[in-house]
Amino acid sequence: MIMRVPHPIPYQGSKRQIARYILAYFPREIGTFIEPFAGSAAISIAAACYGKAPFFHLNDINRPLMELWQEIIHDPQSVAATYERLWQEQLTNPRQFYYYVRDEFNRTQRPDYLLYLLARCVKASIRYNPKGEFNQSPDNRRLGRDPKKMAEDIFAVSYLFRGRTIITSKDYREVLHTATRRDLVYMDPPYQGVSENGDPRYYKGVDYQEFIQALHYLNTQKIPFILSYDGRTGNKKFGRELPSELGLYRIEIKVGRSTQATLLGRNEITYESIYLSRSLVDQLGLDHNELVKRIDTRQELQLELIK
Repeated sequence: MIMRVPHPIPYQGSKRQIARYILAYFPREIGTFIEPFAGSAAISIAAACYGKAPFFHLNDINRPLMELWQEIIHDPQSVAATYERLWQEQLTNPRQFYYYVRDEFNRTQRPDYLLYLLARCVKASIRYNPKGEFNQSPDNRRLGRDPKKMAEDIFAVSYLFRGRTIITSKDYREVLHTATRRDLVYMDPPYQGVSENGDPRYYKGVDYQEFIQALHYLNTQKIPFILSYDGRTGNKKFGRELPSELGLYRIEIKVGRSTQATLLGRNEITYESIYLSRSLVDQLGLDHNELVKRIDTRQELQLELIK
């Protein structure tokens, strides 16, 4: 059964669109579902909606974002009220008001201000200048999400997570060292091809070699994990290749036609890749064909063991 999954935090790069495919590879029993690069926590929210895990650990190095999650879970009424107030106050001059809130957020780091900015900024995409200040522009074609609908999702997610969710803002490697074999780790780090070059889309990049070492650690501890790492549009690939010695299973999921390619008159399809650790595949007890069948048979995908 497909149900409506609430999402209070708009976030570019969210895996909300392919969440159902990722959930298909969850083991039957999970201790804690851990997202070291939580962002909008799309997979955790979906897992909570479908009863896939009893406990959750959301982490992201972006502290105001995690403070926003803390408030959504534990004080939803205040977050919803602040968002509605800001949304109403913008109506006289939306563009000018947006820049006012952006300046106030950079000065105070108030998490409720961040929610308004994400709802109003271009493509729900965080951008930072070299000083670490939020500098994304407003999307002047819209006013942001309707406050009533935003409140509905805030309260729904609060209900799903309250009393069973840990919120932290640490280096992802610290979080990985808290995981056990009973848990499931899901990682969606910034694309390596851009985050290492000071790309303003990311609060903090992830060093490639350190990340590979972290994956080796999970393997040696036999901690099951799922990784969203790279993708491609047409023949253009994003992200550096992962070493074959990690022994991961890669699944390509067809997301759909690339919006950017369509604007340029090209008919190109975007694919997202997810990787399954060997310990997870062993836990699932599925062979090659059964792994593929876990996803809707109408979905075009490819499965391979990285060699």
